[in-house]
Amino acid sequence: MNTLRIKKPVILEKVKVIKRIELTSDLWIMWLERPEEFTFKPGKYCTIGLEGIERAYSIASAPHEEFIELFLERIPKPQGMLTPLLWELAVGDSVSIRPRSKGVFTLDPSLPNQLFIGTVTGVAPYVSFIRDYLHHRRDGLKFHILMGASYCDEFVYDRELLALSRQHPGLVTFIPTVSRPVAERNSAWTGETGRVNLLVEDYVNKLGFKPEDTLIYACGHPDMIEDVKVKVTPRGFNVKHERFWK
Repeated sequence: MNTLRIKKPVILEKVKVIKRIELTSDLWIMWLERPEEFTFKPGKYCTIGLEGIERAYSIASAPHEEFIELFLERIPKPQGMLTPLLWELAVGDSVSIRPRSKGVFTLDPSLPNQLFIGTVTGVAPYVSFIRDYLHHRRDGLKFHILMGASYCDEFVYDRELLALSRQHPGLVTFIPTVSRPVAERNSAWTGETGRVNLLVEDYVNKLGFKPEDTLIYACGHPDMIEDVKVKVTPRGFNVKHERFWK
């Protein structure tokens, strides 16, 4: 006898914008109320919506923090449907949120070297990983963060990550790189240059990383992720990835 299963409708909760900071003309951080029953592991995402449009965004905050912190990029229409609406929100406005976090892009502590590669908003899950790791005073891992952006003002979490690299030199290494070094917005830049995926092999070789002691993560633009996989998987490295589609 077949039993017909009727799916229960998902009850969406409304949460308010607690705070927002605009960082460039299209990047901002937004903090949302956290529903009482909402739980997540570092690296997971939440699904929020407005005017019937929903999208998933990686959570930058750690599970012990009071609010849900999101690092967002405004993508113009027609490619972007929700972020132009979210950009217009003010403190006190509301969005819908699905009751459960989702995603499998979580920290795997099985290998000591954790190489995080990302582009712009792809830093969000890495920030959550590190905040949570430090909060629980764990040890045994070393986090290497290679972040790429077109312009140096898009690194956003650079101050936090650089401060952590000074406070915990045996735990955190942060290397940002800009892909448009001659642009006016990068006139004061003195760091690494070039697309982040082009630095990966040199960095792996320089530090002597091996597949048996290093796990590689890639988060952000799909083309970057594919190029990283092409470069390192033939050498035996495993790559966990999270693609950000427009």
